[in-house]
Amino acid sequence: MFHLGWFTTFSNPPWNHAWAGTEGRDWPRGRAHVEFVQALERACFDYVMLEDSSMVSDAYEGSSRADLAHGLYAPKHDPVVLAPLLAAATSRIGIIATASTSFYPPYLLARRFATLDHVSHGRAGWNVVTSSEDRAAQNFGLDGLLPHDERYERADEFVDLVERLWESWEPDALALDRDRGVHVDHTKVHTLDFRGKFHASRGPLNLQRPPQGRPVLCQAGGSPRGRDLAARHADTVLAMAAGPEQMKEFRDDVRARATAAGRDPDDVKVMFVTSPVLADTVEEAQARAEVARTPDPVKIEVALAHMSAVTEIDFSAFDLDAPLGDLQTNGHRTTLAQFLRHGRTVREAAMGWLTGNAHYVGTPETVADAMGEDMAAVGGDGYLITGNIGRRFVSGITDGLVPALQRRGLTRSEYTHETFRDNLLEF
Repeated sequence: MFHLGWFTTFSNPPWNHAWAGTEGRDWPRGRAHVEFVQALERACFDYVMLEDSSMVSDAYEGSSRADLAHGLYAPKHDPVVLAPLLAAATSRIGIIATASTSFYPPYLLARRFATLDHVSHGRAGWNVVTSSEDRAAQNFGLDGLLPHDERYERADEFVDLVERLWESWEPDALALDRDRGVHVDHTKVHTLDFRGKFHASRGPLNLQRPPQGRPVLCQAGGSPRGRDLAARHADTVLAMAAGPEQMKEFRDDVRARATAAGRDPDDVKVMFVTSPVLADTVEEAQARAEVARTPDPVKIEVALAHMSAVTEIDFSAFDLDAPLGDLQTNGHRTTLAQFLRHGRTVREAAMGWLTGNAHYVGTPETVADAMGEDMAAVGGDGYLITGNIGRRFVSGITDGLVPALQRRGLTRSEYTHETFRDNLLEF
């Protein structure tokens, strides 16, 4: 069996097509996301992961025009605020929210996610990011981000401190002893006096240990430094790969790093991002995929504006049909590398990157077979679906593909455990 998650964000669902309804205007209330996550829970997804960023990008053309016209990085709401709303409307699915180690104080983050783990009855997760945009840093009073590897060094210390804060209360510190009049046993709550290169905190937290011991940790760094961070701390890792060979290479590498860090590699679930194209027949699905792959000016601008935002390289300045050179960034290095692999020219790379996650095209039955074969070749651990959260696309996954996977015994058909972590580590 393998796991299923969904990668999305607290921003606008598709708003400019015939099936959009009023969601383009109504999404800020969170109702569309509640209904979406309820559909995932009915299909027994392990988790939903809510991506985030903290800026209006003007990297493309030196203007916010493309970002705002296409709704790329804004408008976007805070996923940490959405998480308890999703938790209240569900009972088993894990809810992962993104928060940056570059902008949060460690104590505040530790307290916030511990609280979320309590109110969700042990279903909270934290997606650990270092952020990748100077424009985001400038919203927090900084001139720019630290260099890439230093951000990860800082993040490593940050996560270590947060984990210690979650452990500052022993599991049985809450006494509730009426006879002695003792609410909490003070001998089981411990200060840290943590002082590192980047962070310091006296501790302890002022709330008891989270129900899961610690919320589930998620990480998406694909660079060597990012993989090290994931191997040391993450329970689930997001990965982008073009096919089974790349998938296996990535998973084997992360597992080897986890072993070197003294962890059981089976405790690190690597989830591969994909956006299946489904239809009633293989031919219809292939036709849909071909439409998605057909270049047009809007698609190319969306791809290049996205890439400009996360790398802070202005791709509007490039000749679309000129060869791509050797580009460097202090932002998303792995995303840039993926982009550069998708084509020889800017135009080819843009279209290849925009459709690069659609590894699986066909009917629910043929896609289920292909996903099962690939996962067997890779060795595990699961897939992270991405794509718009409009009802039409979501239903194709939850009511078409997932039942086909369940019939083959490839994914769960019920939740066995109460907490997110226990379900994630079940197999």
